[in-house]
Amino acid sequence: MNRHSLIDQMLLALLCLLPIHAIGGQALHLPADGDPEQARPLIIHAALDLAHVRPLLNAFHRRHPRVDIVYRNLTTLSLHERFLGRPEEVDVMISSAMPWQFALANAGHARPLDDATLADWPAWAHWRRELIAFTFEPIVMVVHRDLAQIAATPNNHGELLALLLEHRQELKGRVASYDPMRSGAGYAYAMEESRRSPRYWDLIAALGGVDARLMDTTAEMLDGLEEGHLLIGYNLLGSYAAPIVEANPELTLIIPDDYALVTRRLAFVPRRAPHPDTATLFMEYLMSRQGQRTLAEETSLGALHPALEGPGTATELRERFGDALHSPRLGPGLLVGLDRLKRQALLARFRREFQRESSGVMDAETATTAD
Repeated sequence: MNRHSLIDQMLLALLCLLPIHAIGGQALHLPADGDPEQARPLIIHAALDLAHVRPLLNAFHRRHPRVDIVYRNLTTLSLHERFLGRPEEVDVMISSAMPWQFALANAGHARPLDDATLADWPAWAHWRRELIAFTFEPIVMVVHRDLAQIAATPNNHGELLALLLEHRQELKGRVASYDPMRSGAGYAYAMEESRRSPRYWDLIAALGGVDARLMDTTAEMLDGLEEGHLLIGYNLLGSYAAPIVEANPELTLIIPDDYALVTRRLAFVPRRAPHPDTATLFMEYLMSRQGQRTLAEETSLGALHPALEGPGTATELRERFGDALHSPRLGPGLLVGLDRLKRQALLARFRREFQRESSGVMDAETATTAD
């Protein structure tokens, strides 16, 4: 058995440990203009909602109208399961589940891009010319304006911790965060924060003290905030939260000024891609100034291109928050999150700390990979 097949079997074995939740995917077809027989197919599978990726796909299609695009949006778990079962059916893979994407590339599934394609791309934003980071998405807090009746809006983790401790009764059941037992995103954020913040576990205990609702997705938390059932949402995906907050004057988005995690969408062209030429064409656009400008101006995903400035860019966020922004390094360190024993140890401590002050009982299921 070769190294690649062994790693694939290990990934499949780990995926089989995760409970599967039936979540329907979304699909989009942008047909090629003109004669269908002359169309150039492109199949993209991603864990990225259509509302956020549609402007990018439309812009690419306008520049390359002869490309016939099929886009499928899946959960991070189903995306990986499908790829491992049928790696020959997709031209481009996109996901925010950085450890899973890195594991696939590390196992030999990614086709390297040429040097010319990566000429203007920062070295820290790709791995071996195979795995490309192309967005810059802070993890944020969102608060409802009714919080002002209880206390001031927290601007960082220290202020949030103090707020949870001082107003425990008023905030009972009105705070939400990710459930790391069931959410891959929640688990990834817990892993990173536990490394970076010496008071992280105090914050988890304080969340338990207010009987925080542990949820699977940012969308679920945003629904509770919009309805007014929740007053604070902690560790939401900023790119998904930003358009909702912008449209709702009762909500405020906060990027913590002490430290803020940043996730990056990772894309690669599989080695067995059926249409590698159009896949490379799309990757080139993804990293071009035009493609990145579309991300900055028409989406909330955050453009990573170092030459772009202003709203919606990584440059602008770094100017505002500087060293407070932290993103996992694109390298073998991401595989630590897939180590079963380390994962079990972190989740066991999360349960223990959360229940220390909580009157509720957590579900001890193993994590899934919801976005």
